[in-house]
Amino acid sequence: MKTLKNDHYTYMVTWSEDDKEYVGLCAEFPSLSWLASSQETALKGVRSVVANVVADMKQCREPIPDPLASRQFSGKFVVRVPPDIHSHLVL
Repeated sequence: MKTLKNDHYTYMVTWSEDDKEYVGLCAEFPSLSWLASSQETALKGVRSVVANVVADMKQCREPIPDPLASRQFSGKFVVRVPPDIHSHLVL
């Protein structure tokens, strides 16, 4: 399995009741996942998939997502709500 050097991406392994297996996920690549019978294998699998995708993106000169840990956040976000709820929130 291929892995990235200095991989600082955000990974998670959770149980999939539908699949009856563990699923490995990466926050920076939400469309990628890996199913496996053990947590360790699911993590190794998704890390390998991410490494392959990053290698392909480099080869195609596509922008590669920065790890969440190295991003700067403003602390501000905007949420849209229906007008009647907005009115109640203002009050």
